[in-house]
Amino acid sequence: MRSRTRSAIDRARPRTRTEAKRHAASGRPSITTRFQAYWINHLQTLLASLGRLWRTPFASLMTAAVIGIALALPAGMHLLLDNAQRLSANWDGSARISVFLKDSVGDSQARTLADKLRSRQEVADTEFISRNAALEEFRTLSGFGDALKALDKNPLPAVLVIRPSMAASDPARIEQLVSELQTLPEVDFAQLDMQWVRRLHAIMEIAQRGVFVLGGLLALAVLLIVGNTIRLDIFNRRQEIEVIKMVGGTDAFIRRPFLYGGMWYGLLGGVIAWLMVGVSWWLLQNPVRGLASLYHSGFGLEMLGVGSSLLLFALAGLLGWLGSWLAVGRHLRAIEPA
Repeated sequence: MRSRTRSAIDRARPRTRTEAKRHAASGRPSITTRFQAYWINHLQTLLASLGRLWRTPFASLMTAAVIGIALALPAGMHLLLDNAQRLSANWDGSARISVFLKDSVGDSQARTLADKLRSRQEVADTEFISRNAALEEFRTLSGFGDALKALDKNPLPAVLVIRPSMAASDPARIEQLVSELQTLPEVDFAQLDMQWVRRLHAIMEIAQRGVFVLGGLLALAVLLIVGNTIRLDIFNRRQEIEVIKMVGGTDAFIRRPFLYGGMWYGLLGGVIAWLMVGVSWWLLQNPVRGLASLYHSGFGLEMLGVGSSLLLFALAGLLGWLGSWLAVGRHLRAIEPA
């Protein structure tokens, strides 16, 4: 009887170390189970942090509103700058290069040259003005019609008026195009007033730098706002944090709800900023269209696109998370159980 019992026990025991490890590991949760539990815990913490903000709606809304105002300023300036660049693109396209041809170039040769230049990527359109048409236009605009009749021959050359394309809208590309036109054998000289183009691009560059600087300063303000809010929340939950640390809770576990709370503050602030920009756009839309119609233009303000809106929400949430992370990392170390 004893031999039978002993043999049964021997059969129940693992015979090798591998079997022993396999037998011990069989009681542990699998990697998939642990992975699912990890994300479930994160999802629960995410929803719990949103519920904590929902239980204090007035304070949470005030904090998010301050963040929204700070984010709406650079977002609104970015929207205005984007519309100004869209409007200036039309101004760039209205730039004209006057190419004065040599007297030996006939009308047929000039038209052939115009067709050749029109096929270039940098040229949107060309217009040929013959010598007689140039003289007639000068007589009409100048008022010296009687004096021009006394001339033996037409002193004005034939002209090609070239409109650069959007591929050559910046001053450097336009100047390069003028230099290339200058080297053509049919061309006497090419002329372009670049001063207003340079001023326009300089103003746009200054405005763009200003948006970046203002955005950086207000992003720093958002970090301080979220950090101060999370700091007060940590002090209010000091006893809870001490209990969690006393029972073995890690800093990562304690930090998690505060990080998600800061992210929610940032996202709510981003939504409020988007609404503020949208209301401002709606209020300015009709006056801008009315002003543009006076100049026979169909220009209208465009709202933030899908990509810009998603970028605003992502940056807002990231700033909230980062501000919370800085505050928690600084103040959590100072809290230890008694």
